Amino acid sequence: MTETRDTVILGSGCAGLTAAIYTARAGLKPLVLEGHEPGGQLSITTLVENFPGWPEGIQGPELIENMKKQATRFGAEFQLAHLNSVDLNAHPFRLKTSAGEINTRSLIVASGASARWLGLPSEQALIGHGVSSCATCDGFFFRGQEIAVVGGGDSAMEEALFLTRFASKVTVLHRRESFRASKIMLERAMAHPNVVLRTNTVVDEVLGIDENEVKGLSLRDVTNGEASVLPVSGLFLGIGHEPNAKMFAGQIDLDEDGYIHTQNNVFTTHNGVVVPGVYACGDVQDRRYRQAITAAGSGCMAALETEKFLEEHGH
Repeated sequence: MTETRDTVILGSGCAGLTAAIYTARAGLKPLVLEGHEPGGQLSITTLVENFPGWPEGIQGPELIENMKKQATRFGAEFQLAHLNSVDLNAHPFRLKTSAGEINTRSLIVASGASARWLGLPSEQALIGHGVSSCATCDGFFFRGQEIAVVGGGDSAMEEALFLTRFASKVTVLHRRESFRASKIMLERAMAHPNVVLRTNTVVDEVLGIDENEVKGLSLRDVTNGEASVLPVSGLFLGIGHEPNAKMFAGQIDLDEDGYIHTQNNVFTTHNGVVVPGVYACGDVQDRRYRQAITAAGSGCMAALETEKFLEEHGH
């Protein structure tokens, strides 16, 4: 017979690991499914300077490893597996994973959101070395430097405007003739003296692999094929994130962009009614902040609600 767990946590980033620490300390022996990207986006981040308690900063992978050790110390179990399907209509809930089937009395969804990338080998090679998908995380490192943002929507404009606090010049690159951004965001970007907008332009390559840091961008004009080089020290992706929640469609409410809709921070709903025993935390339900510390905070909330739910139901 398939073992029934008290709680299963989907995801091993800041939200999932914080939930694991709290549920493990409560004696629930949580099982953490580490997912496709163990450690989440922090696992590909270099220096984290804004997580409280680390005055000199800490490497992203080290922070994740410390949290995992802390959760393990209290009895959390980890499995290198990902979720294939889930049945929330049954109780205990039924999970089919890459490692087999699991039944669980409660479920914490901390599966995160994956940044959209251009998919260039040079871009992937320089993530954390000048290539970033988070302006609020990494903008500080580019004080006084020239950088570029790729994208044409509000996310790109917000990133560009935020980065002007640090960079001397921010060039926004968009592949189309017109921007998708709202009128007010586009006007703000156009009015800023340190923002330059370039349309009909794509990035063919990120330069600097040999130096292990971004040295510039190889660009191409899509209207005439003309090539050029933009000397920048950083490249920020402003083309959005993809929440890892598709497997829950039809069982819990998702918003128009696929993020899990929650009430009171972490309570999931189906057709507007709370789903008992299923909680969501971190970037899979947070489209606004997407910070390590806010993810950790929501992971704590989800764990406390899980503990309360199981206690109320005699577990």
